[in-house]
Amino acid sequence: MPESLEPALAGGVEAVYLMWPGLPVQPRVVESIARHAKRVVYLSADVPDLADDEPAVIFHQEIERLIGRSGLSWTFVRAIDFAGNLLAWADQVREGVVRWPYGQARRSLVHERDIADVAVRALTEDGHDGARYVVTGPEPLAHAELARIIGEELGVAVRWEELAPETAREQLTAAWGNAGFVESRLRAWESFTREPERVTDTVERVLGRPPRDFRSWVRDHAADFR
Repeated sequence: MPESLEPALAGGVEAVYLMWPGLPVQPRVVESIARHAKRVVYLSADVPDLADDEPAVIFHQEIERLIGRSGLSWTFVRAIDFAGNLLAWADQVREGVVRWPYGQARRSLVHERDIADVAVRALTEDGHDGARYVVTGPEPLAHAELARIIGEELGVAVRWEELAPETAREQLTAAWGNAGFVESRLRAWESFTREPERVTDTVERVLGRPPRDFRSWVRDHAADFR
């Protein structure tokens, strides 16, 4: 547990925004928050709820369970994949061709500012206790279409080149270092070629406005692709 956590919480902190770094789960972190604060907003992922005795599949479920048992008031902001993950394409965009698997996988990627805005509301307003907010973008767009939109907004030609799943598995495992995670991503992307990633009305309900679309995200990050 970070040594700085206890001093940071001591002094009248009532609400905490928790974003886990993906390291092994440390129950003491949640216990420390519960000793000092009243409410926690946790940035989670779009994961299914677990029964009390059901084993966690990924760390987000384990942390949600710890928070649920802590006595804290809580809100889970379950974000669909960040649009920001597409910054992994930046070098390829500069070369004019994106090589990636499952070009027809339709994704509802979310602008990170929408995630932040929902989290701020949950952290600073009443009425969000016990909510599990699944935050998505406004529409599902295919991988190949996402690449095309990036090119249009940048004013450059960006071509899509379909990467075989076997090749992608090898390349992504080398890049990410986690074969199990790569396999889970490939399975998800394949499923989105048959049924699009879901779209929710969470942003509209919580913020009273539609979510930012993908083109606005590209404009906000144009410099990162150039």
